[in-house]
Amino acid sequence: MSLRQKIIQLNSIITFIGFLDTHLLIPIIALYATSLGANIGTVGLIVGLYSVTNIITNILGGRWIDKLGYKAPLILGLCGDAIAMFLYTLCQAPWHLALVRAFHGFSGGLVGPATMSIMAKYAQPQGKGRAMSFYGIALAASTLIGYGAGGAIASHLGYPFLFYIGSALLFVGAILASIISPPKTSIVSERKTPSYNLKHIVGLLTRNKLSTSYVSVFAQYFSFGGVVALLPLYISTLGMEAFHVGILLAIFSLLFIIVQFLGGRVSDRKGRLTPAAIGLGLGMIALILMPLSPNFTTLVIVMALYGIGYGVLFPSISALLVDYTSPEEYGIATGVFHALITVGVAVGAPIIGWIASSTGVRIGLTIIFIIFIPALVMTLINLREKSANKIAS
Repeated sequence: MSLRQKIIQLNSIITFIGFLDTHLLIPIIALYATSLGANIGTVGLIVGLYSVTNIITNILGGRWIDKLGYKAPLILGLCGDAIAMFLYTLCQAPWHLALVRAFHGFSGGLVGPATMSIMAKYAQPQGKGRAMSFYGIALAASTLIGYGAGGAIASHLGYPFLFYIGSALLFVGAILASIISPPKTSIVSERKTPSYNLKHIVGLLTRNKLSTSYVSVFAQYFSFGGVVALLPLYISTLGMEAFHVGILLAIFSLLFIIVQFLGGRVSDRKGRLTPAAIGLGLGMIALILMPLSPNFTTLVIVMALYGIGYGVLFPSISALLVDYTSPEEYGIATGVFHALITVGVAVGAPIIGWIASSTGVRIGLTIIFIIFIPALVMTLINLREKSANKIAS
């Protein structure tokens, strides 16, 4: 095994650990806030503070990575997350928890751009899709295990034990990150580093092909936020319980993990746009069928299709991001990418929930697929232009 492959695998482990803490807390943070005396409004603020500060650091951290390299920001982010997890145990009032959540979001915002930049830098020129599939697998695995383990550990062993476990794992992640040696080109000189401002970020968002990646990842996680918010409610209308929701989300996550490696290889061989269009199409079909599913068996098939679509989509759009950025801007480009992931989930759940409160759960689920339409249209236009250029040449 080459050094490049070893670093990609090690970075996958670090990515898993670096995102596991967030997913461990998602099932329990609202309950923990309530146990400290927070009311409903304060709970919403506490839960949302992480996303707000995380988005800011995704952008600023990406700029720092492009200037100084990824190693120091990654270690700092992991250590900050570890400290935040420990500080959760010291909270005695809701405002204590709010401060810790804000700090946790700031430190966590460094991890995503740094780990994704490592994947981009060490990926073989002809194997970017495969490398990004490892990255996506790590993200999906942290979601699957975090959601399942967070509530179970807290209910059986208590909140402090969960926070201690998360803190210890993150310190292990920081130690592993210190092993990764930055390549000679990882630290970009001030002369070569672009001057980042709002205009530059807008330029990234509107750059041909790159905009397809950004719109697609936002649609992907906006829809996921909506599904997570409404699926439990829809399940209850069919006479099923939280247990069934857990199984359905587990099926989605498992297919998301399993299919990504194949999706990455396909994108390396066939190009990014075709598998991206297929993934978006499968996701749309699954979302349309979801509120039409009358029983658990049908929902299992639909959630499997949903996971397959995402597994094909993610490595393609993340590799597309790498294809159309230079090494000197990997940090800011991946920072924007992760910011859109956070924004997608953060706004998808409340917006779809608000629509469902006015129109009903079934209609709320039905309209989620609309968010995929712009991404699919952009992908098909780019695919058509690519085909036309081939014919012309």
